[in-house]
Amino acid sequence: MGKKVKWSWTAALLGAASATAAVALISAKPKDPTFHLIKINFTSFKLRFPVIDTDVILTVHVTNPNIIPIHYSSTIMSIFYDGALIGSAQVEAGSQRSRSCQILELTARLDGVELMANHSVKFFSDVAKREMVLDAKVDIGGTARLLWWGHRFNVHVDSHITVDPLFLDIIDQENKSRLDVFLA
Repeated sequence: MGKKVKWSWTAALLGAASATAAVALISAKPKDPTFHLIKINFTSFKLRFPVIDTDVILTVHVTNPNIIPIHYSSTIMSIFYDGALIGSAQVEAGSQRSRSCQILELTARLDGVELMANHSVKFFSDVAKREMVLDAKVDIGGTARLLWWGHRFNVHVDSHITVDPLFLDIIDQENKSRLDVFLA
């Protein structure tokens, strides 16, 4: 037979505490938030002869998968068509609880002059196909606070969205986000 091992409560408690600390550290690792565009609603048209500017409301579902709440500052989301900036949406400052979902309604304006002056042929082709590809980019900065430690963060979001240009129904979308946490 082998050597007899002496069992101790101290060693068992230290092992359990180490395992718990390892699990807590792994679950506390910052995770990228998710963004999903739910719908686009027309709110108004502004006639600037011979084109029309369009105001829309973008309804976005945001998920914070992290174990701490966040506070973020206001920023501007840029909206692109065929590589050109055609609009922007205001993201208001706010906060989100830990491990929660939230609906944001962003007011956006799409510039008809830019769309028609430089992209009219492609736009009318997309209207005929009833499929238009838009891209959106935004950088959101803020702080995540755990007890007395506050860490700044930045989330970069790239969205690639295919919509029906007549009714602005969402056909397909791909959203990528990258979280950067600044520890200093």
